[in-house]
Amino acid sequence: MRFLLTDEQSDFARTVRSLLGSAQVPAAVRAWADGDAGPGRALWARLAETGLFALAVPEAYEGVGLLPSELSLGFVELGRAGVPGPVVESAAASVLLAELADKTLAERLLPRLARGEASATLTLPGGSPYAVDADSATYRFTVSSAGELRLAAGPGEPLPSTDPARRLSLPPAGGGELLAAGPAVARAAEVAGRWARLLTAAQCLGVGEALLARTVEYAKQRTQFGTPIGTFQAVKHRLADTLLDLEFARPLVWAAALSPGPGEVAAAKLAAGEASYRAAMTALQLHGAVGYTEELDLSLWLRKARPLRDAWGTPAACRAEVLRSLTPPRR
Repeated sequence: MRFLLTDEQSDFARTVRSLLGSAQVPAAVRAWADGDAGPGRALWARLAETGLFALAVPEAYEGVGLLPSELSLGFVELGRAGVPGPVVESAAASVLLAELADKTLAERLLPRLARGEASATLTLPGGSPYAVDADSATYRFTVSSAGELRLAAGPGEPLPSTDPARRLSLPPAGGGELLAAGPAVARAAEVAGRWARLLTAAQCLGVGEALLARTVEYAKQRTQFGTPIGTFQAVKHRLADTLLDLEFARPLVWAAALSPGPGEVAAAKLAAGEASYRAAMTALQLHGAVGYTEELDLSLWLRKARPLRDAWGTPAACRAEVLRSLTPPRR
């Protein structure tokens, strides 16, 4: 199956890419890792002008509707640029609130999320127990296994993270304002979790593309025995394999955006997450020791590949979901 973007979708993706290309994203990432969220928030404000955050919010609450295809396109660009902050969690929280159909709650929280004035972190049953960037998020949502949606008052206990620009914390147990409870919360959380997995897959795809592009450029410039290493057949094969991994993942991400069922989304996340991680391994191997240095911007993407591969569905969890979707129900 071939997926072609509409003119409007292509224009939107180009707009987001152009905006991020002219921004000092690496500087914002490093500031975010150091605890200074100012440059990152300024970047979010510029992204909000494109309507990116409004794509996860219904029109009734200053959004433009729940549009997974367009949002996925935007998140590929966020991954390619390495944008910091809980972007996936903010979108998933918007979907959760929209699915709850609680007008009072939606009117209170969704407009600020749609305008990019507020960010959110979110933990759900079956997902990671750790909140992402809770210290910088405006809203800290948690959904318990008992079906309680709460708004935590504090960021919780900080934890070490592989990616310094992706800070983790353990939410306070059982605390915070109770916003809603019951089966409706559980159903909304399931939908929000699928969106989070889909958008993480899109982000992984962008990270992998950025790593490959930087590695190709390096292979053209780095010489060995007086010859660019990009001319060596072993290097060509490694880069070609990385490209094939990413190109195989791409249609799965678009298919999941068009039909976001559990199996489709899990397949997209599995393929994109693994492709991004392999792109990181290729980049590290071909850059050699220089790839380890934090001064090189490459490190900003290298540090993201592994955490994003495991976020909102580890490879093992995604494989299990795909198998469940392919197994016919027992009669």
